Amino acid sequence: MAKDRPVYMGPRLRRLRRELGLTQADMAADLEISASYVALLERNQRPLTADMLLRLARTYKMDMSELAGDGGAEQTARLQAVLKDPMFADIDLPTLATGDVAVNYPGITEALLRLHTAYREEQLALADRDAGSTGMEGEDAAEAPDPVAESRRFLGARRNSFPLLDDAGEKLGQEVEAAGGLSGWLKTKHNLRVRRLPSDVMAGSMRRLDRHRDAVLLDDALDGASTQFQLALQIAYLEMRRDFDAVLKDGQFASESGRRLTRRALASYGAAAILMPYTAFAKAVEARRYDVEALARQFGTSFEQTAHRLTTLQKPGQERVPFFFLRVDHAGNVSKRLDSAGFPFARHGGSCPLWSVHHAFERPRELLTQWLELPDGQRFFSIARTVTAGGGGWGVPKIERAIALCCAAEHAHRLIYTAGETPSEPTPIGVTCRLCHRSQCMARSAPPIGRDMLPEDFRRTHAPFGFADG
Repeated sequence: MAKDRPVYMGPRLRRLRRELGLTQADMAADLEISASYVALLERNQRPLTADMLLRLARTYKMDMSELAGDGGAEQTARLQAVLKDPMFADIDLPTLATGDVAVNYPGITEALLRLHTAYREEQLALADRDAGSTGMEGEDAAEAPDPVAESRRFLGARRNSFPLLDDAGEKLGQEVEAAGGLSGWLKTKHNLRVRRLPSDVMAGSMRRLDRHRDAVLLDDALDGASTQFQLALQIAYLEMRRDFDAVLKDGQFASESGRRLTRRALASYGAAAILMPYTAFAKAVEARRYDVEALARQFGTSFEQTAHRLTTLQKPGQERVPFFFLRVDHAGNVSKRLDSAGFPFARHGGSCPLWSVHHAFERPRELLTQWLELPDGQRFFSIARTVTAGGGGWGVPKIERAIALCCAAEHAHRLIYTAGETPSEPTPIGVTCRLCHRSQCMARSAPPIGRDMLPEDFRRTHAPFGFADG
């Protein structure tokens, strides 16, 4: 860092001091400066010069780049992303001023970011409550916490992006590579052997940590990608507990099950960050133009794991195409829904039978592409394919699911799946029948909310439900 470019990093310095268990007087003595000067640094009333960074690095045996950080670039990018929210559209917010606020007032910036995240959580909670009230009576709906909905709200409010876990996973990924692989790292760091055992011995478990025998036990029916993911998942649980707690502390959960489901989701996020480190993966997706199958082969992961990871590439300053991810079974039940862009069908969508994700079962393992258009004119591009869970031997139960990745039409040209083709006429779909007002849809299963049914005394429409236009 050049001497003429000091930075203000008071909160980071304060956090470092507290992590080291030092008072301001202790740090001042270590650095050979006055305690009052430390206080000024922590309040951002004095810049942290290059000389002071060198002192910190030498004194506390730390990497200087880790201390210096990015000069507020990440906070600036996060704040700019938040200020794109439509609620701020009528406020003149120059980019330069945003950067000044983020760099010079990091505490206020962090407070604004937390408030916006809490606001989004509350908005999602209200939407879920309104949607649920159609099937339950007022107070009963409010008194029945839905742990799955709680977890989805938490992830959705944060766009399924957790830079803290990305950074921790990237560091662990480097350690794993140096140790010769996941098994080698577990043996070196925790003296844990990896053992594969028959399914009947595992008694329904895919993975189990056996502290008595210092071993990680795996079901030998797991395929290669699943084996790697389970080992990475165990490493995440061993090494990233504090990171999970830090991410969860600002969450609002009405049930312990909701918190546990979210923690499980964060652990899976951490495992993916180990297997597909952010920097390397983000570079690879651009080189391979978001070819999910090619990326899966490169990183030794499954199609679903890779598609899942694509939804997380929203690290401030290093964003990639934002995706919506959906996983459904034959009956149309949604078992996973992830959103990195705030798409309108992120909370309750996915049930429209015109979307190709529901036809993927007719063409197993074949990748289907489709252009989509919502009633309000928004257009999207979607890919869908079936995946298999379970199995691994004769008579072993398995289940087929279909997954879809969807992005806004404006990003579709960056995907290999649109190369050399002219966008076809989009398929008109709806978020869900109760929220869709397409009057001529033959696939409709229910009339929309707030529209009066038409009498059929003298006229019967082709559509299953005829309703008034206004």
